[in-house]
Amino acid sequence: MSDPHSAPLAAAPERRPEPGPLPCCPVCDEAPDRISWRQRPGQPVVLLFDPCGHRWSSPAPPVLAVSPF
Repeated sequence: MSDPHSAPLAAAPERRPEPGPLPCCPVCDEAPDRISWRQRPGQPVVLLFDPCGHRWSSPAPPVLAVSPF
């Protein structure tokens, strides 16, 4: 026999992943495991987001920052 006072089970609310040291992919808005970048002289920088595989072009090289943790 079911308990009349119990609430029906509901799916847990979808949570965004904790912010990481890498920016999200601008195409799919997912946190990448790794970002690779390449630049040839006179060409824009090409960022490759892994594992989604999306590519993004940027006119300037990425800003590299070192965090203490």
